[in-house]
Amino acid sequence: MSTAAEAPAETADIVVIGAGFSGIYALHRLRGLEARVVCFEAGDGVGGTWYWNRYPGARVDIESMQYSYSFDEDLQQEWRWPEYFSPQEDLEAYANHVVDRFGLRERIRFSSVVNRLRYDEDENRWHVHTDRGDHVVCRYVVAATGSLDATNIPRWPGVESFGGQSYHTSNWPKEGVDFHGKRVGLIGTGSTGIQVTPVVAETADHLYVFQRTANFSMPSRNRPLDPDYEREWKDNYPERRAKMLQSASAGLFDMPDRSVFDFTPEERERLMEEAWNSRSGFRLMRCFTDTARDIAANDILAEFVRNKIRQTVRDPEVAELLCPNTHPIGTKRICIDSGYFEAFNRDNVTLVDVRTNPITAVTPGGLVTTAGSYELDILIYATGFDAMTGSLTRMNVTGVGGRDLRDKWRDGPTNYLGFLVAGFPNLFMIHGPGSPSVLAQMITGGEWQVDWVVRFIENMEKDGRTRVDTTPDWEDRWAVEMEKAADMTLFKRADSWYMGANIPGKPRVFMMYVGGFDQYIRRCTEQVESGYAGFVRTA
Repeated sequence: MSTAAEAPAETADIVVIGAGFSGIYALHRLRGLEARVVCFEAGDGVGGTWYWNRYPGARVDIESMQYSYSFDEDLQQEWRWPEYFSPQEDLEAYANHVVDRFGLRERIRFSSVVNRLRYDEDENRWHVHTDRGDHVVCRYVVAATGSLDATNIPRWPGVESFGGQSYHTSNWPKEGVDFHGKRVGLIGTGSTGIQVTPVVAETADHLYVFQRTANFSMPSRNRPLDPDYEREWKDNYPERRAKMLQSASAGLFDMPDRSVFDFTPEERERLMEEAWNSRSGFRLMRCFTDTARDIAANDILAEFVRNKIRQTVRDPEVAELLCPNTHPIGTKRICIDSGYFEAFNRDNVTLVDVRTNPITAVTPGGLVTTAGSYELDILIYATGFDAMTGSLTRMNVTGVGGRDLRDKWRDGPTNYLGFLVAGFPNLFMIHGPGSPSVLAQMITGGEWQVDWVVRFIENMEKDGRTRVDTTPDWEDRWAVEMEKAADMTLFKRADSWYMGANIPGKPRVFMMYVGGFDQYIRRCTEQVESGYAGFVRTA
């Protein structure tokens, strides 16, 4: 299983897997326990998502003043964000600044892929192995592996035969890629493909965008950060951070309590137009409260966006292909963009509909669909991830009785409160299935989850307990609660990666808690305060 000779086993108290924003914060918090902590990171730098995803146009879709750490007031005040929506390079720089400012780098073992996690019942210890031969024996594992880590490349015939350059967007070369004079094929029009398209179109000889599913996207209206806006946020950070923890999205977004149907067609058109033209078109999604659960209300919002696409794209046939009509708006990840739809007005950009005419093969010279072939020099896979579960299942995790996590999750990812999996004691997940994950602002959500885990471990130690597990019964109870929350929304109407629908053979299960981040906090807190209901803690 290892690609290097295995070193003698070493001991630690806690292993953290991943040095993204949640893993970095976990290292910082766990240091306060005076524990022996080791962090393994697959990359040669920190930042997680913002280390790996350095593709052209990569940018966060949450305002920078919110998408940042809250745990240190000096850090909040000293860091300067140049733009409203930060690009990848600024977010990676921020991660590096935090790691160095708080002296965390020496605790991280870079370029170390965890490829085996084995729980030993007799020892009550986890054995953690890496591809470099590390073998660490520890009591607790904090899996800060993220939701979008395990890359997905469809298995078309001939994928390995392509003679040009090919890249998955999550493993982009640091030195960049030169598109000048090149025929480029981009597969995928999710949030990544939407960001990549206008940037590549600027220099490529020709860009072919292969679209299976049209997606909703709204203008980011990104711009340099106004110093007065920054100052106003920094002056009010404590109050605003508290409010973020009381919101459904772990962020501050105005959401008036009103229905689409409270207004005449003319009035709601005006309100939607104002939201579309605000500092972020993303505000449109919070214009009315019933569009996430009422299909009739959702249809009105969706048609407004489709009309914006029709107004933007000059070719009517291309515009209709770009209009999403396979899922309600908001049930797949909403994107914000900088000129995506405008890119299809360029003479060097061609939209290829692969829903009607699927890709059948990759050849040494390009791609083949049922309608024709395309000669390409560069192939870009914006084909996403084995989301939510892949980062853990690919690590070969075995728990009590040697049970493989892949077998445990064969019919879907069971868990309790998004933190624990029955039969895998002392293994805590951050942003894993069963948590709000990507449906809440990730840095704030990760901070809260890490704080919860650290308090839990502190209480375990104080109470003389050394092992915590849950039971299948409590997993089932949480699954029912998650299902009820999802059934109140329209999410299940979409074949999305939220449901595992992008991975052939993956069970179709809605994997996130959609009851709201504020309610998630309440439920986790209640269960601990009611005598650790659902947790089996033993000495």
